[in-house]
Amino acid sequence: MMAGVEWSDIGERVRESRLAAGLSQDDLAQRVGLERTKIAKIESGDRRVDALELARLSSVLRVPMSHFLHRRPQVLSRRAQLVDDTDSDTARNSYQIEASLLAWLRDVRQMIELGTLRQGALLTYPGVVSDAKVAREAALWARESLGLGNGPIETLMSVCERAGQLVLVTDLHGEGASLVDGDVAVAVVSREPDHGRRRATAAHELGHLVLGDEYSSDLGVASSRADREDAVDAFAAELLLPTDVVAKAAVDGNAREVLTRLAASYRTSWSLAVRQACRARMVEPAQAAKLRSVAPTRAELREALGWAPQADLETVQVPPTYAHAVMEAWKDDFVTSQRAVELMHGQITIDDLPSKPDLDVEP
Repeated sequence: MMAGVEWSDIGERVRESRLAAGLSQDDLAQRVGLERTKIAKIESGDRRVDALELARLSSVLRVPMSHFLHRRPQVLSRRAQLVDDTDSDTARNSYQIEASLLAWLRDVRQMIELGTLRQGALLTYPGVVSDAKVAREAALWARESLGLGNGPIETLMSVCERAGQLVLVTDLHGEGASLVDGDVAVAVVSREPDHGRRRATAAHELGHLVLGDEYSSDLGVASSRADREDAVDAFAAELLLPTDVVAKAAVDGNAREVLTRLAASYRTSWSLAVRQACRARMVEPAQAAKLRSVAPTRAELREALGWAPQADLETVQVPPTYAHAVMEAWKDDFVTSQRAVELMHGQITIDDLPSKPDLDVEP
């Protein structure tokens, strides 16, 4: 058992995970091969769990074993907070996202502790963010700080990495979440939505990092949770497609064609492009409503850019520096081949690893 973690803590994690999975104590007992009374005692902290039982619980509840053995960090993005209604799909998805996020944090920390990954400085806005207007200003500041200018962002993975936030793209029901734990910032993004939504989620979670505690305290005191999330969404929209870019592209003619080209070249969702067009006064609200109702097809988006590849946050699951750190740890025998594959989260299989000299073979 990890230092500072009590059996009651592990039991509470088991209970939360069971509820998030939508299982009764009877259901869980049958699936892991234990009596219901033993499950009840585990959850109350009155019974210890051996390694084999913990492995079975991990498999059935679809959370890593480490999820039961570590305390939660204090700072989580708003999307990652576990809601109380554990019977709802939203609550269950939220819990699974949190479990994935915390497991990702532990993977990153392992590479840092092994000395193969060097964590960069976190990019945080120096001003006080009190509303969506200032959040948009912070997005333009972030673009300037990262040397992006007003051009399209090729990959959100690299931009987040340069800002100090390491993003994992993984299988989740939901969109994503992020956290800052000391000097380490991580985020998870679901691969379920289309690439425009994935990019919007990554930009949103980057907004939580860049806007930081000033955002959380100053805006949070006087605003609802929805208002706070709207401010971060404003940051994400301005980061992905600056209003000035849309304003300069506005011409007398077919607004839909112009926005289709912008959505394709800046790799945004159609709704985000229309939203920015409203901000730039390129279209009126009534026209925007009509535009939203008829999104361009995939063929139209591809045609707008001459059929150039457009997917982002799809084939690359982990940041490049992290992937390099895992490979270095494997080469130095800090982690096994199986663990290296686990750490890469589907980026490679064990067959992709190069062969090593067998130092244990006798002459």
